[in-house]
Amino acid sequence: MYDFSEFSKYAENPIEEEDVVAERLEAHGKKVLKLNRGDPAVYFPTMKYMIDAYVRALREGNTRYSDPMGIKPLREAVASRYRRMYNTEAEADDVVITNGVSEALMFINSVLVNRNDKAVFFRPYYPLYIPDLKINGGNPIIERYSEERNWDIDTDSLERALKKDLKSRKRLKYLVITNPNNPTGTVLEPSALKELIEIAKNHGMVLISDEIYDEITFNGARYTSVSKLAEGIPHIILNGASKDFDATGFRIGFAIIPGKDSVSKEMKRRIAEYAKLRLCVNTPAQYAVAEGINNVAEHNKGIRKLVAEIEKRINFAAKRINESRYMEAVQPRGAYYLFPKLDMRSLRFKDDREFVDRLLKEKSVQITRGSGFGEPGYVRIVGLPPKDILETALNRIEEFCKVHSR
Repeated sequence: MYDFSEFSKYAENPIEEEDVVAERLEAHGKKVLKLNRGDPAVYFPTMKYMIDAYVRALREGNTRYSDPMGIKPLREAVASRYRRMYNTEAEADDVVITNGVSEALMFINSVLVNRNDKAVFFRPYYPLYIPDLKINGGNPIIERYSEERNWDIDTDSLERALKKDLKSRKRLKYLVITNPNNPTGTVLEPSALKELIEIAKNHGMVLISDEIYDEITFNGARYTSVSKLAEGIPHIILNGASKDFDATGFRIGFAIIPGKDSVSKEMKRRIAEYAKLRLCVNTPAQYAVAEGINNVAEHNKGIRKLVAEIEKRINFAAKRINESRYMEAVQPRGAYYLFPKLDMRSLRFKDDREFVDRLLKEKSVQITRGSGFGEPGYVRIVGLPPKDILETALNRIEEFCKVHSR
């Protein structure tokens, strides 16, 4: 008999777990309002100049296997972008192109983690961080963002936790932040980043910064990349084309390891070896994303429009949520999610999983449970749809809460 239990314990994606129910409802003629998946291309078409570049790559015959590390024009474009935007000392050889950030995380865990090693995360976290660590035999140390500080990081609490567990300190491998944050929309201040860099340095951890939403900030937020501050310690920047370049289906991610220290050099070498095992990333998509990055004028024009519209939609939804008796949310300043806390004392549900499941079945609104992000009693709502869809969905959620209130 095959035993798949070890894998199935970890292979869970709460963002998609209600998809089967949604499909069944749609098969019976229901129109499901899907606020569970952060896919901008559903609502904002990928920029035409990138589509044209993709087609051009196909017509020019760029359909063969490419360099496992990624085509040189794209790696050069990624390094140039980080030099231009954040003064990062990155070169093309410091960049690995991956099948989205998800594959970059797989590479990192494969390279850094041995059985019983530890990695530090903050909840609420992106759900796919934890499973890949566990599949590789590692265990998470999970601290909490401070909701009282608008979901900022409490570095004092982290330091106390790390000093308390002497056994874990010997096996610490990396610390991950998501900035801007999915699901809360927090944008970390440079002071918090500097404190995290110091903690990573003091405990011998690689600092990993997932910056996939780095250009999607609003409400006065000013973004700082870790790469601007972390010179001299091993760190990895994760980014890609999915969010800033509105090209989720292209599946193009970047891992940037700009350090010149021995740990950074060894990580680059080992990740390059892993990249060879999957041959290469989608070749024509790489050419299209290279054009997307290099055509700065067109990109800036597109991202300004995208962010302006997202800001309107997020602020509308946040206002409606905070007018409810049953939910409240910290005002997001980046990405495109809202992460409201449910007033479970006033609702007749045992937990957020039941809330999300019943909401979909009764009101045809699909959102994601907060416990999937490490925070029971919360839900994540995607703020990408147009205002009329958001309004209808939030009206349905309010009606649903009233029906099931105590």
